[in-house]
Amino acid sequence: MVRIIRFDSLLKNVAYATVALSIGIYAFVQATWLPDYPLFKVVTISTIVSTFLVTLLVHTSFSRRLWALIGRINESVYPDLNGTWQGEITLENGKTIDIGAVIRQSLLSTEIDIHGETMKSVTLETTPSMEAGQKKLYYVYRADPKNPAWPSYSGSTIFDVRRAHGKDVYHLELSGRYFTDRKTVGRIVLRQLGTDNNHDVSFY
Repeated sequence: MVRIIRFDSLLKNVAYATVALSIGIYAFVQATWLPDYPLFKVVTISTIVSTFLVTLLVHTSFSRRLWALIGRINESVYPDLNGTWQGEITLENGKTIDIGAVIRQSLLSTEIDIHGETMKSVTLETTPSMEAGQKKLYYVYRADPKNPAWPSYSGSTIFDVRRAHGKDVYHLELSGRYFTDRKTVGRIVLRQLGTDNNHDVSFY
């Protein structure tokens, strides 16, 4: 299993970019404005540059634009899962339950809120990964039933992440079997409706 974000590589690339940009800015300032600009000022410049780069990378709007650009160049890149989703849960007895979901994903985290007619769930842990070229999303959650007399329960699933063909378009789809600590199992399927994760998909 390989995590999609390797922070050792990310930090190394940020360090390289910081050095290159700092030297470039220093050379530009010295050549155009301040010919006697001292060399030790590169340290100050590099601090500003590294802070700026890290701030950009952790800012969701910038990271999503960069993510989309890289995805156009390389289609094997893990997709941006941000947005609203719709799907169904298939229980052990074959009954299906309609659900909606909102996914908020950034460079550092992935959160999934799933809403059904009788329950809501919140994320406890998620891990996007690549396994032999296959995109996966490990998901652990806590579900709170609508009926206050019913206790909360925890569950987990391993989603397969794929591009499925719909009506004349391709859309992202998450599907996998779930297991709960109530000893129940089933299957869950989610299909992305849009990339805006500010829509309300709750049933109650």
